Amino acid sequence: MTSTYEIVFSVNKVTGKTSMSSNLPNALLGRELVRLNAAPANKEAAITEACQLLVAAGCVAPDFAASMLRREAVANTYLGHGVAIPHGLVEDKDMVRRDGIAILQVPGGIEWNPGQTAQLIVAIAARGDTHIAILRRLTRLIQDEARLAALCTTRDAGEIVHALTQDTPMVAAAPVADMDQKFDWVVDYPTGLHARPAAAWVDTVRATGLRVQVRHGNEAADARNLVALLQLGLRAGDTVTISAEGEDAAAGLARLRARITGLTAQEVADAAKAAARAAAPVHGWTPPGQPHIIAGLAASPGIAIGPLHVLAAAEVVIPDEPVSLTEGGNALHEALTATRQQMTALVDDTTRRLGASDAAIFKAQAELLNDSDLITLTCQLMVEGHGVAWAWNEAIERMAASLSALGNPVLAGRAADMRDVGRRVLTWLAPSVTFGSLQDLPEQPCILAAADLSPSDTAGLDMSRVIGLAMALGGPTSHTAILARTLGLPAIVAGGNAVLEAKSGTMAILDGQTGRLYLDPSADDIASAQAWAAELAAKQALAAQKRGEPATTTDGHRVEIGANVNRPDQVPMAIAEGGESVGLMRTEFLFLETGATPTEEEQFATYRGMIDALAGRPLIIRALDIGGDKQVAHLHLPHEENPFLGVRGARLLLRRPDLLHPQLRAIYRAAAQGGDVSIMFPMVTTVDEILRLRQICEEIRTTLNAPVLPLGIMIEVPAAAIQADNLAQHCDFFSIGTNDLTQYTLAIDRQNPDLAAEADSLHPAVLRLIAQTVAGARKHGRWVGVCGGIAGDPFGAALLAGLGVNELSMTPRDIAAVKARLREADFAALQSLAANALAAATAAQVRALDGAGA
Repeated sequence: MTSTYEIVFSVNKVTGKTSMSSNLPNALLGRELVRLNAAPANKEAAITEACQLLVAAGCVAPDFAASMLRREAVANTYLGHGVAIPHGLVEDKDMVRRDGIAILQVPGGIEWNPGQTAQLIVAIAARGDTHIAILRRLTRLIQDEARLAALCTTRDAGEIVHALTQDTPMVAAAPVADMDQKFDWVVDYPTGLHARPAAAWVDTVRATGLRVQVRHGNEAADARNLVALLQLGLRAGDTVTISAEGEDAAAGLARLRARITGLTAQEVADAAKAAARAAAPVHGWTPPGQPHIIAGLAASPGIAIGPLHVLAAAEVVIPDEPVSLTEGGNALHEALTATRQQMTALVDDTTRRLGASDAAIFKAQAELLNDSDLITLTCQLMVEGHGVAWAWNEAIERMAASLSALGNPVLAGRAADMRDVGRRVLTWLAPSVTFGSLQDLPEQPCILAAADLSPSDTAGLDMSRVIGLAMALGGPTSHTAILARTLGLPAIVAGGNAVLEAKSGTMAILDGQTGRLYLDPSADDIASAQAWAAELAAKQALAAQKRGEPATTTDGHRVEIGANVNRPDQVPMAIAEGGESVGLMRTEFLFLETGATPTEEEQFATYRGMIDALAGRPLIIRALDIGGDKQVAHLHLPHEENPFLGVRGARLLLRRPDLLHPQLRAIYRAAAQGGDVSIMFPMVTTVDEILRLRQICEEIRTTLNAPVLPLGIMIEVPAAAIQADNLAQHCDFFSIGTNDLTQYTLAIDRQNPDLAAEADSLHPAVLRLIAQTVAGARKHGRWVGVCGGIAGDPFGAALLAGLGVNELSMTPRDIAAVKARLREADFAALQSLAANALAAATAAQVRALDGAGA
């Protein structure tokens, strides 16, 4: 585990702020507040002597020394490397007459706590925050051991004053002057630099290892810092100078420039889509009567009719419970680590349920957890004497407020993202704190009214209980609005205080097309709205009817279409979208979404819930797939230099019976109560692995007197595809994971932003391995599925069907389009299409076949 001091100090190397001067008020620390060559008898004497300096300077009342000593009883004020920062209790701030810092130099050192020797005692008296710059300077000095050692023995008090006041403090930004290598760029993103493209900039800069500065006028930001970039408030048309220093700066800037300009097309396309929606004729519903109208902005189309439920703003009180810096730092580290794991799961889950575009919302949020300024400010507040939960919340609120104050509505919307991810961390730091009443919704379906909802809350809404959203704040481009549209949930935003002043239980009609909320409608209004909604529902029902039809080609060839899901509550949506089975249940999310390994009973309940939700439809449960880009902190897996080529998938399961056996027991127990269940093992490479896994399954099955279940494997590495005929002798089916198969075949990390576009699963090399897998399976009468990304692409699905794949499993949203493509095709034409693809030389040539056949 990272130590407290690594957390508190190593994060201070990067900052994006430019506003604070490097010089501090002379009254804060002068020579008269430094005592050299002191030799106090013990820690208590040192604190008393340092406090006497503050008393003599008129900074504190004489009793403040007692407050400092009481502080030591509840918290450790030793920072490390010979530096201690005694300060008073928060409740004794009234004893502070003016801010001040006193330095007691003890060259011989005194024991501060067992095993801790202090040579510089920095006594702090603070009513405000003017002392924070000195604390930030201390964090740099602690990393500069040689200079710190010199200060501990210097005979010149001016050296200490200069070190803590006149040097450029950490809060100063990268200099406004540009660095050696640079280029100018005019922002051509229509909505300016918002969170998603900014996160891409940060990823690219960090990959270069360079220090990169983005300057707009006299404001500058470190490009490794997401919040600093957003705080520049860059709008379309702004000119920025991007510069770098360090070895290979020119090459690194070239990579960054390519990334920046490469995002333009997508940003322009997104803006064009939004503009087209805004310019499209409005065909909203108009009430025949005159109900009370609350006018907002249209956010997500559709009609919702039902009682209003006003979500009262909860008064959240964050406990301020100071602890030692060691304890607070460790708690912050663990909360950030756990939240990162949650965000990884959320990104993956959202990608498969709602699509990559919506998942990017949470990827950008996750990047905020790495923001150095945010973590630094939290640690500084802890140093001041605040508890870790209070300090984190205060840091979030300060930085979110600075984004909201920029006057850019897009960036103001990102403040909600910061508060959203901040709340996730708070649930670990202060589990007793509650943030709202979304768990207390009425049983009757309602229109939910609130000031705003976080993206996380929106993505997790119970769609059986919430039929519409009316937000007082927000905008149509907010992440909440985007997710509402994806979910098909009628919504309006920017309705103002009138939304919150409405009474819960009031009958309402929400029209997400016109952005209006109608209160207390008449019977005629309701009947008219119901008729309008019925017409919309009829259109949706027709589409749903088509989704439910099988994927049978014009000449009678049937391809089974399944859905990739994580939890039982996702099954109804998958079925409604036309899913005929669950072709992939990712059990790793049971481990990723919690801070502890799920028990056998917890897993049993989930698997049984999945079986029941499917009501007899087939279910393929993939055993725990951890490793590579999916790491779980509480499993305490060893660090690997290259986790994608390390102990992951089946390799991990065979080495960790404590993970494999409870999971298999839970699966067999759940299947024993009925259901069409198969087990699939990830990342299998050899026959020996299959044989060992089969043996373990049989031993557990026999012990439980459970039914025999089909056992399959994932084909994810070229070795497995090449010897598919041998592997097929020992398993019942294959499911090809095209994402990993592509990565390993092309030797491209699919998360590398510079190479991601080249990691194309329609590359002929990947398609040939799929064809080889199908041929090997046929030798032994095994069926083959695909649960990777190209299964959900209509053209990719057509190719896979032509290659002989029997089953396709995908994100539920993709099912309708895939089925439609297959129903329109002739199987012989699909086979011809696949043959042409196998003969192609490049992925581009393969994609050029789209439209040329089938």
